[in-house]
Amino acid sequence: MDRRNRKNRRNRKWEIFKKAISMELREHKSSFLVYVILRLLVIVTLVLNILRGNYENVFVCVLTLVLLILPSLIQVGIKIELPTALEIIVLLFIFSAEILGEINAFYVRIPGWDTILHTLNGFLMAAVGFSLVDILNRHERFAFQLSPVFLAIVAFCFSMTIGVLWEFFEFGMDSFFGLDMQKDTIIHTIHSVKLDPSGGNTPVAIRNIYDAAVNGESLGLGGYLDVGLVDTMKDLLVNFIGAVVFSVIGFFYVKNRGKGRFAGRFIPRLKRKEQDFLDIAEQEETARELALEQESSGTVRAGLQIRDQENS
Repeated sequence: MDRRNRKNRRNRKWEIFKKAISMELREHKSSFLVYVILRLLVIVTLVLNILRGNYENVFVCVLTLVLLILPSLIQVGIKIELPTALEIIVLLFIFSAEILGEINAFYVRIPGWDTILHTLNGFLMAAVGFSLVDILNRHERFAFQLSPVFLAIVAFCFSMTIGVLWEFFEFGMDSFFGLDMQKDTIIHTIHSVKLDPSGGNTPVAIRNIYDAAVNGESLGLGGYLDVGLVDTMKDLLVNFIGAVVFSVIGFFYVKNRGKGRFAGRFIPRLKRKEQDFLDIAEQEETARELALEQESSGTVRAGLQIRDQENS
């Protein structure tokens, strides 16, 4: 009986959570429309790759479907409201990175695609970091109060930390799974102390490199192949730019306490009571169960009355 009760409670919580997610998805019509369109495109891509037998891309599609619902999960689970503009950008970012970037090879076909996404990531992560600290800063239970300057610094550091962790992830995937997430770069000049004939610490330059050979065979790339370093540093640099831009915007937003409309479109905030869909879904489910119990009790009473009348 206890096991059945626990199972029923789990099922009830799961139904309430699913209902809250559904309500969250439909809260903003524009972001919900973007979500539906992107989800359909991912499903079409998923089916096509199943038919082609490309199961690596199938996994990417499944991962994308999970990531697309992540903003709603965050909003319901930790009761934080994402502005519509921010939610749409996050959804488009996920689709652009996974479906367009990985499956359709936009990272290779379109110059600067990776740079654009990393710049945007720096901007978005600064907004997230800024909002988390700002929410704590304004909460009555916490004693500390940070100035706008420190809020901007924390937002910048949070964004850069996420950027560094992502580069660690790319390096790990390339090292252990033989991928190429850290895209290689063709360069024409190298400087290395390994080339110092005296074995010292003086870098020796080789310039005007237009071909490189491995095991005596030309690679035919038109230059020397840098394995990931240039790409990593470029990604961190544009992440830095995105983080700085939003940190400056966030500084003036806090200094003027929310008067900036532009910044407000990208800064998450605590949900108001009428936006707490998890609580609303639980209240509706409780009301529904109560109504069913009353209906069931009424049916039982009516049946007893009929039986008594028949016996009399």
